[in-house]
Amino acid sequence: MARAGSVVGVTHPQWHPSDDGINFHTRKWVKPEDLNANGTLFGGSLLRWIDEEAAIYAIIQLGNYRVVTKLISEINFEASALQGDLIEMGLTATHFGRTSLTMRAVVRNMITRKRILTIERLVFVSVDEDGKPKPHGYTEITYDRDRMPHEHPATGSIRLD
Repeated sequence: MARAGSVVGVTHPQWHPSDDGINFHTRKWVKPEDLNANGTLFGGSLLRWIDEEAAIYAIIQLGNYRVVTKLISEINFEASALQGDLIEMGLTATHFGRTSLTMRAVVRNMITRKRILTIERLVFVSVDEDGKPKPHGYTEITYDRDRMPHEHPATGSIRLD
């Protein structure tokens, strides 16, 4: 069933995966528990998902399970989503600091093809066991999982490959 205002068979030129330079995608299905009092996607739910995905991305890029959110810049909400919509969240690393990683986030509604929000800067910091910033030694994005930590932070056990 087509959504009001949509035209079946018409392409949407604003919908290009590479337009925003995003290289990490996660998709979510908007469910009843994700809605606000207006019946649209609750911003707090979306920000929780973004923070979680950014943390996972930082863990992989920095090779450390211990990362913390340092900063989330201005959030520009442009559109929303309704129950049943599918959304796509994208992240890309934009800068490596000595102990940090800065990312950019874009979220789009896959049904309406509209951008829901952009966040220009999300900063995560690699920390040690005591919560102090820890240098990570990386300067560029990895597309392999070669930096994925092999030691579980709670048990210290090492996974053998």
